[in-house]
Amino acid sequence: MDKKSFLQAGHTPTLIAAFLYFDLAFMVWVILGPLAVGIAADLGLSHAQKGLIVATPVLAGAILRMVMGVVVDRLSPKKAAIIGQVIVIAALAYAWLAGVHSFGEVLVLGIFLGVAGASFAAALPLASRWYPPEHQGTAMGIAGAGNSGTAFAALFAPGLAMAFGWHNVFGLALIPLVLVLVAFCFMAKDAPDAPPPKRFAEYLAVLKDKDAWWFMFFYAVTFGGFVGLASSLVIYFNTQYGLDPKMAGYFTAACVFAGSLVRPIGGNVADRIGGVKSLTVMYILAAIFLAIVSVGLPEAWMALAVFVGAMLALGMGNGAVFQLVPQRFRREIGVMTGLVGMAGGIGGFYLASSLGFARQLTGSYQAGFLIFAALAVFALVGLTAVKTRWRTTWGAAHLTSAKI
Repeated sequence: MDKKSFLQAGHTPTLIAAFLYFDLAFMVWVILGPLAVGIAADLGLSHAQKGLIVATPVLAGAILRMVMGVVVDRLSPKKAAIIGQVIVIAALAYAWLAGVHSFGEVLVLGIFLGVAGASFAAALPLASRWYPPEHQGTAMGIAGAGNSGTAFAALFAPGLAMAFGWHNVFGLALIPLVLVLVAFCFMAKDAPDAPPPKRFAEYLAVLKDKDAWWFMFFYAVTFGGFVGLASSLVIYFNTQYGLDPKMAGYFTAACVFAGSLVRPIGGNVADRIGGVKSLTVMYILAAIFLAIVSVGLPEAWMALAVFVGAMLALGMGNGAVFQLVPQRFRREIGVMTGLVGMAGGIGGFYLASSLGFARQLTGSYQAGFLIFAALAVFALVGLTAVKTRWRTTWGAAHLTSAKI
């Protein structure tokens, strides 16, 4: 990539603002996962209930991404992002001041935290609309590296909970959230060539295109695997290997940092060799690593190494998917980001909840990991089936400067 041409092509302050907003939003989106060990101990939750409290924000975020996509197209990415962040800040402030005292209240908080997960549908269009096709993978990868916020949650939340109590972590999270919201208001700027708002029927029309469903499935595997693991690994390392919450958080943070930091690399690699080639390799690697970890490795460090490999593959796959989406649906990028993001969240909900249910029903996490590995294989088969059509229609060399 020509760094100079990339910097000249878009609006760097907006790209930075999109990353920061996305990063902090994702941090609080999955914060119940790193706190789940303490919450479960205080509230007497089962393995299945622990799985549900970390999966609920993921599912809520998935559904609300579609809503956020509509708001983005109706208002603007910047306005939608500000509205969403204010709602999240208000929910966390209430949870901190009033307290969370039951399983049901945790689930309600999780629904409100889903608004933070919906930030995906605002941050990516905010950045994407500033950049031409040949730089889409890199721009979307940089903005999407806000996934690293999930690592900050795993890195700091368990330790803070041990020091101050898990209720007070909600209050401490408000400090960076408010600071970033203020910076975002000043730094972010909507692109001048945003498409006009669409009627609701036009949003539904996108679903008539089979490529939309393919992208949703592909992202359900890559992002679903990433966020599902990010939400669940603190519980996994604590339950499977007896690590205390703080150490389990460190192990989880290492995995999540690996997956989030390579997202821009995945986008850039996709810009260079094409999203299809990149995704093909990533699905193969993800399936292999998930199958390996399913056997229940004897030492925690062994599992850590395999999870890092899986997260590297899934993180690069996230970048590759969003190198392709803007090429196929540039004018519908707002609604498509919402739809694809929604599917990714549903994939994450499935993985996080299925791990908890698998552990409760069978005494092992194996079934949860193996089924998701099989989904990666199915995604690989689907990608192989559509790649020739994509490269000879909308991805043909005479129609786009981007590599497919």
